[in-house]
Amino acid sequence: MKIIDAVLGFFKPAVVEKEREVNVVRLDTVDSTNSFLRTYTPADDEPMTVVVADYQTAGRGQGTNTWESEAGKNLLFSVLVHPTMLPVRSQFLLSEAGALALKEALTDYVKDDIRLKWPNDIYWKDKKLSGTLIETKLAGGRIKDCIFGVGLNVNQEAFHSDAPNPVSLCQILGHEVDKKELLEKIVKKFSELYNLLEMGGYNDISAMYHEALYRRGGFHKFRDADGEFDGAIVEVEDDGHLILRDKSGRIRKYQFKEVEFII
Repeated sequence: MKIIDAVLGFFKPAVVEKEREVNVVRLDTVDSTNSFLRTYTPADDEPMTVVVADYQTAGRGQGTNTWESEAGKNLLFSVLVHPTMLPVRSQFLLSEAGALALKEALTDYVKDDIRLKWPNDIYWKDKKLSGTLIETKLAGGRIKDCIFGVGLNVNQEAFHSDAPNPVSLCQILGHEVDKKELLEKIVKKFSELYNLLEMGGYNDISAMYHEALYRRGGFHKFRDADGEFDGAIVEVEDDGHLILRDKSGRIRKYQFKEVEFII
């Protein structure tokens, strides 16, 4: 185990643990774990880096959204990988693999009703358990780096922001969960799914993702720029587009933020 000597000013000293070819950087406080990894330089033999913080002063969600998290209660972490083997056109498979890793790890605690809400939120019934912010860096027509930033509600007992439907594992189970053990399960699952991507198992990842989708069967309420409608999920394309079919039979295709699930 190695103690990092340098302190960059916005976070407290960190501990780095090396195991299973994954470097784990543990921080007390940071602006955001994604921001930390954007300036982090991994060693040449470091294929995967995980940075986890007890508290984020500027935790971010998608777009301009923020992430509410009580200090020390939840899992706030980011994973850095270098998926140069994956074609740029198929980069949404990384999002699918990350969401599946969370879903599979959480199934050890909650046996039913854990689903993946497109593109990569984790839902329990109609409540949001986790959100992910993914950032990629391209170089020479390849995916040089990919950072998965995850906020997972673990032991928080009450939420005070205007987020409409948060829930935590503690609220579901009625007791606290060991965060370190849960993180180890997530990283192990992600490593397995990432290995599957490295071996070209694209169809397997896509099939598992579609099977786990929130509202994957039947018609449900959605809203786009033209208003509300009833739609059924047809598929999620390799580039991440959501394909819906409305009750008139019309096929509708959406990028992220172009359509809203009405819950």
